[in-house]
Amino acid sequence: MSTSTRAVVREADSAYAWWRLVATLGLMTVGSSAMYVVAVVLPAVQAEFGVGRSEASIPYTMLMIGFGFGGILMGRLADRHGVTVPLFIGAAGLGLGFLAAAWAPNIWLFALAHGIGLGLFGCSATFAPLVADTSLWFVRRRGIAVGICASGNYLAGAVWPPIVQHLVDTSGWRTAYTVLAVVCAVALPLLALALRPRPPAAVAGPGGAAGAASGHGSASAANSALAQRSGQPFGLPIGRAQALLCVAGLACCVAMSMPQVHIVAYCGDLGYGAARGAQMLSLMLAFGVVSRLISGLICDRIGGLRTLLLGSVLQGVALLLFIPFDSMTSLFIISAMFGLFQGGIVPSYAIIVREYFPPAEAGARVGTVLMFTMLGMALGGWMSGQVFDWTGSYTAAFVNGLGWNLLNLSIVATLMWRIRQRAR
Repeated sequence: MSTSTRAVVREADSAYAWWRLVATLGLMTVGSSAMYVVAVVLPAVQAEFGVGRSEASIPYTMLMIGFGFGGILMGRLADRHGVTVPLFIGAAGLGLGFLAAAWAPNIWLFALAHGIGLGLFGCSATFAPLVADTSLWFVRRRGIAVGICASGNYLAGAVWPPIVQHLVDTSGWRTAYTVLAVVCAVALPLLALALRPRPPAAVAGPGGAAGAASGHGSASAANSALAQRSGQPFGLPIGRAQALLCVAGLACCVAMSMPQVHIVAYCGDLGYGAARGAQMLSLMLAFGVVSRLISGLICDRIGGLRTLLLGSVLQGVALLLFIPFDSMTSLFIISAMFGLFQGGIVPSYAIIVREYFPPAEAGARVGTVLMFTMLGMALGGWMSGQVFDWTGSYTAAFVNGLGWNLLNLSIVATLMWRIRQRAR
């Protein structure tokens, strides 16, 4: 390693990079609030607007669609102008989106506020751009750094549901949305100011790939470096490789969305009450934080693709357990297991993109893959509500989630097989 490269590595993994990560964690925790608030207010919104479960799930679906497409837009803005530009846009989108939803007179305008304000121009700015930006500030500890960054998404899920449920019980869901509008409009711009410096240019260059892979074995490092030089991730044309990752992201998140979106309503149907469901959701996402940290450490040792394969297998196991067990105690335990098993899945895609694709395109490519994970959450949230309306039960919805999880598992296993064949 040359002297200039060593200097870049120190800069990338410097004390500033870690302080920057703290600010990033705060930004994602506040900015991701919209993803989990809608699940908490779903029963109250359904009752007020007098709609079915599938219609009440449409705001979440719209939010995730907007989130997904917004991730590409915000990722490209971050690549060109730095991460603070999308963050200021996100602060305005979340503030105005929460206010518009709070004043919505019907389910359709409520859904539109989620899709455009909270999704497209809101929380999309505080996920994909921040994950991509973090990957460019770390080399030796890229996996754990991205894991900490992405933990803000689940930390939001652990922090906000109990707070919002309390506001809903005491003041109504419209007041809860108004409070969140003020929090986002004030906190996000202040935190964004800490992220004004651009990532070290050399870390985003060709040398970054080998450094990224150096923590998980010479074979993985060689595959990553070869992919970057040849422009053939997994031995495939770059467009086809990206498409497979996008389909895998869609499939895993259709499965993931079933418990996350419907656990509150599921507990209400079982007679345990919405407050218990909010507690389970909070527990699930709190363990998701732990999962993302552990997965980050695992990524640094075995690489993103192997970590994704492990998470996919364990997520399928947890989904399977939801079907035969529905007592309150068992649901708390399985919710914790589900969070612990699947929390590291989505950040693994960012690590895979950083390892196998051109680093200079990190923002746009991470945004594209994460767009499909959000579309998966959107499709899964709506699909589970539709299956419930058809069958009157969530059992078939869990089975549907398992099928999508198997699709994800088959794609990831195929990519692993291609890498092994190429290494031989």
